[in-house]
Amino acid sequence: MDALPLLVLIAGSAVVAGAARRTPVPAPLLLVAAGLAATYLPGLPDYTLDPDIVLPLLLPPLLYTAAVDSSYLDLRANIRPVAFLSVGYVLFATVVVGYFAYLVVPGLTLTSALVLGAVIAPPDAVAATSIARRLGLPPRITAILQGESLVNDATAITAFKVALAAAAGEGASWAGGIAEFAVAAVGGVGVGLLLMVPLHWLRTHLKEALLQNTLSLLIPFVAYAAAEYVHASGVLAVVVVALYLGHRSWQVDFATRIQEHAVWRMVSFILESVVFALIGLQLPYVLRGLGPYGGGEAVWYAFAVFAAVVVVRFVWVFPATYLPRLLSRRVREREPGVTWTSPVVVGWAGMRGVVSLAIAFSIPLTVGHGDPFPARNLVLFLTFTTVIATLVVQGLTLAPLIRLLKMPKRDTYAETLAEAQAQSEASAAAEARLEELLADPRNALPQPLADRLRTVLERRRNAVWERLGAVNEETGESADDTYRRLAGEMIAAERTVFVELRDRRRIDDEMLRTLMRRLDLEEAAAYRAESG
Repeated sequence: MDALPLLVLIAGSAVVAGAARRTPVPAPLLLVAAGLAATYLPGLPDYTLDPDIVLPLLLPPLLYTAAVDSSYLDLRANIRPVAFLSVGYVLFATVVVGYFAYLVVPGLTLTSALVLGAVIAPPDAVAATSIARRLGLPPRITAILQGESLVNDATAITAFKVALAAAAGEGASWAGGIAEFAVAAVGGVGVGLLLMVPLHWLRTHLKEALLQNTLSLLIPFVAYAAAEYVHASGVLAVVVVALYLGHRSWQVDFATRIQEHAVWRMVSFILESVVFALIGLQLPYVLRGLGPYGGGEAVWYAFAVFAAVVVVRFVWVFPATYLPRLLSRRVREREPGVTWTSPVVVGWAGMRGVVSLAIAFSIPLTVGHGDPFPARNLVLFLTFTTVIATLVVQGLTLAPLIRLLKMPKRDTYAETLAEAQAQSEASAAAEARLEELLADPRNALPQPLADRLRTVLERRRNAVWERLGAVNEETGESADDTYRRLAGEMIAAERTVFVELRDRRRIDDEMLRTLMRRLDLEEAAAYRAESG
């Protein structure tokens, strides 16, 4: 692809994603719609998905950002439902949806149908994480959906390879498929385990934030490529490394964490925007070459496959939720209070995404002795329509469904209270340490500076409690909000003076940048960063 079309794609995707943040419509849906609409523009460049780009270049960083922001402890606590969904459900959907397509679509071979089943089996990591966070789902459901989406791509890619081998007449068997899956899974986890400790050691021993963040950008590609090189699951290798690094991110110095957070937020924003726009832009390509399946017939097949995908997920989710509870007292004790609304939401939150399309586009044109892959264009079309339908139908109705079911949302008051209690305990430890240090003559400070340390500590201790306090009737602000606003006004006044002094040549640009960086750090300390 030329530079200009690529620039237009990135800039256009970023504009649409930015606009989506001001609307109630989730960004993935608006981006897909914009991509679909753009296909009708005259002279549009060819934006065909290249699996050699999407899988090794786009998938690793997207998985890495999702895994680093996930909780290893939550994933471990929910390992049973996550495994049931990320492995059991994907294999179940591959077989059942594939066999259903074989029965419904005339002329579709069983092996091609199983390839289709594997392609559309895994829900999308980016869509699940993006929509779950925006809707404020209960923490356990969010953890399950995130955990599922991190691992299911590995299951689907392995199932796809087995089904593709069968379609190519290479004599793949169930036993061989299970063995290949086991090797890929164990190998991927093994590569991740081998890499995570030395990579973390490097992160903690590089002394410059710039070098540490350069390493951070390379990590997902290194883990993915290393695992794929030994024919293991690159997806699992990336997830294992990212979970470990995310769990131990507190051991990296503050400058690296601040810079890394900003860098990865930008990278994930651009990549997520581009991949969802690319989904919509595939419309012209998938409509080409449908041949005997063109017209209303193909639409009917698309509707049938989409309905099967939705139904099969519910068929799996409800037994997977309740059977373990019926069979095991330990599960009942560990997971009390599970209601029927939770599996309904998990069942409906099965949006497909760019990984399914990338896998579908990797289907070879020919198999065996040069024969065309049977119904390849139809498989592409059914994958595309399933992705679009799940994103639009389920993505748009998930929020109303949650409101209809009156599901409990995150208890922000309880979370703030827990944060305040944690901060209070930490501040008490910091205060004791400060007094211990000041008692040592080697740490003697003028009284104003010692008082300043105590004031900063007291401010940090009180800030969270103030968010729980009364709201100013005049402004609607809490005391903490007012403090941040006034601090921002003071810093803005200082910036204005510094710029005027530079313009009058009383200070040079280098000194201005130094002073501005100091103000930026003070403003960052005063303002609590918001995610989104």
